[in-house]
Amino acid sequence: MPERSTTATELILAEPQVMLDLRTYVGRARAAQDGAVRLQALGGVLAAYVCILAPRVLGEALPTVLGLRVMPLGEPAQLDTTVALSSVSDRLARMGEYDVVLPVPPTTVTEIWAGVLPPRSGWESQGRVSTDVLLASATQGIRDVAESVPQSPGAIVVNNARGIIWSRPIDGAPANLPAGAAFGAFALGFLSPGGQAGIFTNGRWTRLSTAGGHVLVRRAAVL
Repeated sequence: MPERSTTATELILAEPQVMLDLRTYVGRARAAQDGAVRLQALGGVLAAYVCILAPRVLGEALPTVLGLRVMPLGEPAQLDTTVALSSVSDRLARMGEYDVVLPVPPTTVTEIWAGVLPPRSGWESQGRVSTDVLLASATQGIRDVAESVPQSPGAIVVNNARGIIWSRPIDGAPANLPAGAAFGAFALGFLSPGGQAGIFTNGRWTRLSTAGGHVLVRRAAVL
């Protein structure tokens, strides 16, 4: 879906805690993959999409894994822009503890994943899964990636290992939820021990939702 033109040069967040939550979210996203964030504001809500995993070459089995946090605004705004995570992080770092005015970075970036976002409606519930199961899957996957990649690997070796490990289904999870979804939720801090996550599907998309946020998975196309 093409991006709408940006009409807001700053966003008024609902309260200082929202700014702190956004700062944490952006920091975790940068630690996982220091790329871009797509900011969509409509009315009193801000949706911030980030990419945790995505195929790097055509035909790679790795699913696209996006993170989504939805946050309240203090004043209605209209915005749709994709900017570098680093530029948002810099602006958040300069904000004081009680600041709520976030300047929007003027320089946009182009990301393939940001042009194909999941639908907003039409999701069908597939049940729930324990966050303990997801935490175990994420940590096991991280170990498996580390153990399967030799020292000084080539890009093809890394891509193949990541594709195999993060695309495999999680035991005990509905809708053949891939391990990459658990990794995304873990990396973004969406998982708390002893909790539950809802699973929803819509076409090629699967959504994992917790109280902390959402992870959206788009399976690789079968060639």
